[in-house]
Amino acid sequence: MASLQPLIHLIDDDATVLRALGRLLASAGDRVEAHSSAEAFLQRHDPKIPGCAIVDLGLPGMDGFGIQDTLAAGIVARPVIFLTGAGDIPSSVKAMKAGAIDFLTKPVDAAEVLATVDRALRRDAAAREEHTQREAVLHRLPSLTPREREVLEQVVSGRLNKQIAGDLGTAEKTVKVHRGRMMKKMAVRTVADLIRIVTQHRT
Repeated sequence: MASLQPLIHLIDDDATVLRALGRLLASAGDRVEAHSSAEAFLQRHDPKIPGCAIVDLGLPGMDGFGIQDTLAAGIVARPVIFLTGAGDIPSSVKAMKAGAIDFLTKPVDAAEVLATVDRALRRDAAAREEHTQREAVLHRLPSLTPREREVLEQVVSGRLNKQIAGDLGTAEKTVKVHRGRMMKKMAVRTVADLIRIVTQHRT
C-alpha cells in the first residue's frame, strides 16, 4: 500500500496568515489544510495521516498549548511548530520543553518556515516508523514458545549460547536451535537488531 503524503495543518485565526502560509507551502509541493480554530482542526484531524501542525499560540478558545497537549496524547505525537505575534521567552521555553519543533515569531521568514517544516516531517516519519516497529514486535512476541522467550531474554541481556545453556540446563546445540527459531519469528538477522526492537518496545 502506498504511503500517505504528509499533510501540514495550519491553525490560525488570522485569515491573512493562513492564506500566506498556505501559498508558501503549496508552492513547495506540500499538502496543506487550513483551520481557523483549534476546535475546527480537532474535528477534522486524522492522526493516521502523517504530517505536522503549524499553530498560532494565541488562539481564541483552546490555545496552541492546548492543541500541543492533545496531539502529544495521541499514539504518535504529531510535531508542532508554534507561531506568535509576540515571541515572549517564557512561552518559547515552555513550548520547546513540551516538544515543539520550533517557535517562530510573525512575520515569519519563508525559508525558515520551509526548513522547520522539513524537520517536523522528518521527525514525524521517524516516530511513525518506530511505532510501526513496536506494533510488529507486539504481534511477533506471542508467537514465541516459552523456551524461545527465555532465550530471547538471555540474548538481549548479552548472554552467550554456552552461558544460556548453563542457565537453562540444556545443551548448547539446543539453545542454538531455539535461538534460530526465535530470531526467525522476530524477523531479525542480527542480535543488534533484536536488542534494538525489544528495547524500543519496552521504552
